Amino acid sequence: MSNSLTETQIKAYRRDGFLSPIAVLSAPEAAAYRARFEAYEAANQGWYPLSKGQKLYLLQTWVAELAAHPKVLDAVESVLGPNLMVWGSSLFIKDPGEGTYVTWHQDSTYWGLSKPEVTTAWIALSPATAQSGCMKMMPGTHKWDQLAHVDTLDEKNLLTRGQEIAVEVNEADGVLVELEPGQMSLHDVQIVHASDPNQANDRRIGVAIRYITPRVSQLNAQNDSAWLVRGEDSHGHFIHETPPKADMDPAALAEHERIMKIRQDVLFRGVDGKPAHG
Repeated sequence: MSNSLTETQIKAYRRDGFLSPIAVLSAPEAAAYRARFEAYEAANQGWYPLSKGQKLYLLQTWVAELAAHPKVLDAVESVLGPNLMVWGSSLFIKDPGEGTYVTWHQDSTYWGLSKPEVTTAWIALSPATAQSGCMKMMPGTHKWDQLAHVDTLDEKNLLTRGQEIAVEVNEADGVLVELEPGQMSLHDVQIVHASDPNQANDRRIGVAIRYITPRVSQLNAQNDSAWLVRGEDSHGHFIHETPPKADMDPAALAEHERIMKIRQDVLFRGVDGKPAHG
């Protein structure tokens, strides 16, 4: 096993449901990835529609490189084991003064995945601080049962359905997950977490990559897909994806459109209406 985390770090992840910071990129490397993202953003009249739709690693080589980065995979392998699949990715961008935020929620609520063998690697390409609206975690809540959520469909909410837990939480119990560019955090699929609006002068740019083990299956749809990035898949629950040979490759665009129809049906299952930006 290529295991980059120490036993102490692994125990902390198991206890708290998250771990940070983990160094994966140098500052110049993070700046280079940010430049590639902002070039994509400029060339495509904004990043939101495709990125919010997830699986940008099927369209953009820079996201695929991050998803398969050895240091990222080594850390994920430390908590999930040697067989890893990328199930999704999202960009979480907060521009200064824009007012976007994320409500308290569990990622597991609408993903339709059969087992909690799922972790998110959240990689910072700009400073994620208390002022810029870094993530906040409720330690230990990954051990709770699945909580009821309500859909707000608020356009300022960066979540797909604007979902939030239907119970009160004590804000004082939240732990800030501050990251420098090139650092990442890992968090369990069931942990309760949120983030506030960006009050800083710079954008807050985060790339969230969702990893699963091949033992996981999709309960809410047929023909869901994932990318095997390390080890082997002896279960065959997901159609295997292939990263793009070039940015916005026509073949990749067509495949992305097919896959995203299935994925959106999963994410919006049972919701009355969809956000205007979904």
